[in-house]
Amino acid sequence: MFVVSINSALMNVAVPAIVAEFDTTVTVVQGAISFYSLVIAALVLPGGKLSSLYDVRRLTAVTLVVYGVGTLLATISWDPIVLFVGWSVIEGIAAAVLLPLTYTVLMVSYEGDDRAKALGLLAGVSAIGAVVGPIIGGSLTTYASWRWGFAFQLLIVAATLFFVRYLQPGRLKETRGSLDVGGAVLSIVGASTLVMGFLLSGKYGWLLVRRPFFVGDVQVNPFGTSPTIWFLGVGLLAFAAFVQHERRMERAEREPLVSLDVLTNGRLVSGVVTYSLRSVVMAGFMFVVPVYLQAALGYTAFEAGVAMLPYSLATLVFSSFTTGWRAYLSPRTLVQAGIVVMGLGLMLLYRGTGPSQTIVGMIVPMTLVGTGLGLLMGQIMNMTLSAVPTANYAEASGVLQTGSSMGFALGTALVGSVLLERFYGSVVDSVLQVRDVTVSMEQRYELVIALEDAAETATEATQQQFLNQLIPTQRHLLEDIFKAAMFDAEQAALLLLVLFVLLLLIASTFLPRRVPETDESSESPQGAPSEKSETAVED
Repeated sequence: MFVVSINSALMNVAVPAIVAEFDTTVTVVQGAISFYSLVIAALVLPGGKLSSLYDVRRLTAVTLVVYGVGTLLATISWDPIVLFVGWSVIEGIAAAVLLPLTYTVLMVSYEGDDRAKALGLLAGVSAIGAVVGPIIGGSLTTYASWRWGFAFQLLIVAATLFFVRYLQPGRLKETRGSLDVGGAVLSIVGASTLVMGFLLSGKYGWLLVRRPFFVGDVQVNPFGTSPTIWFLGVGLLAFAAFVQHERRMERAEREPLVSLDVLTNGRLVSGVVTYSLRSVVMAGFMFVVPVYLQAALGYTAFEAGVAMLPYSLATLVFSSFTTGWRAYLSPRTLVQAGIVVMGLGLMLLYRGTGPSQTIVGMIVPMTLVGTGLGLLMGQIMNMTLSAVPTANYAEASGVLQTGSSMGFALGTALVGSVLLERFYGSVVDSVLQVRDVTVSMEQRYELVIALEDAAETATEATQQQFLNQLIPTQRHLLEDIFKAAMFDAEQAALLLLVLFVLLLLIASTFLPRRVPETDESSESPQGAPSEKSETAVED
């Protein structure tokens, strides 16, 4: 989990160095980052099914080796294409298997409070990886080479392979089935088109076109609409067809990719929805805060990582060591308490946004956000995955990770687009005000689009590159305008995150009050009959 969670975070800070070494563009390298996320989202549902079809220990070892091969190829890459294949394709495919497999392994290895603690520790490790990734990547890129970031991942993969021997061998089901190819294809089409729609939304708009969209030399904007709405429509239709296909598979007494018992399980569905909304909030948070720290406050990537350490440490502590609290409070109450604490932390960040904000002043709100996430994550994964029998853990893990991937893509796209649109809009408004120029709303809109296309100025490095081309008077004026615009954009993005926290709180009311204390399945991981007793579950 650690190596997968640090991957994108570690390499985001290395984008300028990669661009310089390969003499390519930022768009190409950011495209590789986006495609890595797209591959994971598209393949995580069929990837989660594999632990039902193959020996868990062998599957883990093989997947780690594949991940290592992709990492090695990225480490020694000699052009962007090789980097793309190793990082975005091979690593992405392996990560799509490793993510649900990790949850499945912990679900079958522990029970009760031990299971909740293991899943909580996993959540904390994931938060740590997302935060220390920029610190590690920034340090290695600055003092050595961006290639050492991939080499660092190779070391973790090697260490993980050593411990694979301790995994319990066997499949989750006694009888080995076959992969539902039709269901896999439909799920891949649905997930990839949805994520593609989210990725395109920031540049082309959600409904009406913001700028022309070309396929080759042909403009494709039917009825003046954005490509986003068409990708999202295809994705939703593909998932509707997926559900119908799975129903037909069960009627024909063939094994579906995801059984209808999983798709119609109320406890699982409520948990997946809540977990996905949590992903929206965290993706937006992890996007806007580092950008704000570097672009508005002038911190380096390393300093931004230090500022976010209270968040990650609080997540680790509260997700790992509060799982026993369910003996005194229901898991749903703990989840809702965590959501409220997260919202409070975001509101404090909103109030503190401004030129006087410091790393020390951010300790309390960052700790509150991490504490809330820890309380939430320490319970929600256990509540969700425990809703199904052992034989369905793999499918449920795939569904959970698919929802999470959708949430992360939506959060990054939606919150990121609000941040950037508000930033560029504020820059245009401030320049017009200084020049005492009045324009129509349509002209203002065109100016915002023109500024976005002319110069990427939403990060510290690109701002400085842009400002260095100006005369001192212009530079001084725009420096102040850029900072004021980023403060304004950060507050708008944080308010949007608070809105999603409220939606998250509403979704959490549909969670069950209790977690099943025993497994309701009739099979153990090896397919042998389970000796666990069945007990009533309080909903």
